[in-house]
Amino acid sequence: MKEIVVLSGKGGTGKTSLTAVFASLMGKPVLVDCDVDAANLHLLLNPLVEERHDFVGGAKARADTATCNGCGLCADGCRFEAIRLNGIAAVDPLHCEGCGVCARTCPVGAISLEPHVCGQWFLSRTRNGPMLHARLAPGQDNSGKLVSTLRQSARTLASQNGASWILVDGPPGAGCPVISSLTGADYVVMVTEPTLSGFSDLQRTVAVADHFRVPTGIIINKADINADVAGRIEEYAATTGRDVLGRIGYDPAFTRAQLSGSSVLGSATAVLRRRLEGVWRAVERAILKERSPFALIR
Repeated sequence: MKEIVVLSGKGGTGKTSLTAVFASLMGKPVLVDCDVDAANLHLLLNPLVEERHDFVGGAKARADTATCNGCGLCADGCRFEAIRLNGIAAVDPLHCEGCGVCARTCPVGAISLEPHVCGQWFLSRTRNGPMLHARLAPGQDNSGKLVSTLRQSARTLASQNGASWILVDGPPGAGCPVISSLTGADYVVMVTEPTLSGFSDLQRTVAVADHFRVPTGIIINKADINADVAGRIEEYAATTGRDVLGRIGYDPAFTRAQLSGSSVLGSATAVLRRRLEGVWRAVERAILKERSPFALIR
């Protein structure tokens, strides 16, 4: 079983569109959408939800009004101004960080910490195989923990089903959710675009993957919009020992597929389809040989 993570340094590079293409060509992988803050793979795969689970990402304080004596020690100790006193204590959950100081300082035990539901995660069925995805509630944190929950569930499901592939659509950027998405993976496919911001963000995300010694390859999407930057990305790949897995020109078929809620393979011209199939074959070869800058020390 191999686990592939598709990442991009910035949003809008075509990462999710290419993930949907790979899902169609892989033969029933276990799919995971780890962009829990702004999930969108479901827009292309139309999943049918079979299981729903609450995600508990932390705790919030709760004041028992019947026990509170109004001493104010909890409010004095709270550094987030989450407790208001109007004769008795009241907790504002939007300000509460779940640190527990109020519960420790309350002399009568009127404040307790309770599990806080931050969102939901789902197991769904799609035309390309089972899919794990989630919805983090607005303004909630612990997205890295939710990503870890999805990936662990995907590995359990893949083991039960005897699946050969786990395909992860990761979040953009280089933060905590990205780290949770790629640690322990077999290979990372970096999707970039030939712009200065795209190239800069690519290098940041590659550095994260390098830190965790996960082999990486690069796909240059919209490769024809800036030949100079595309060339610089290829030079960067060559000097750092990474495969350029493919170059895909700008094609409005991707936008049309997004608007229709489907994979671009369904409406691609023969030329574009051959190009996308060639990119997937390059990804598959790279994963099987695990070419990476760490080949000598792995």
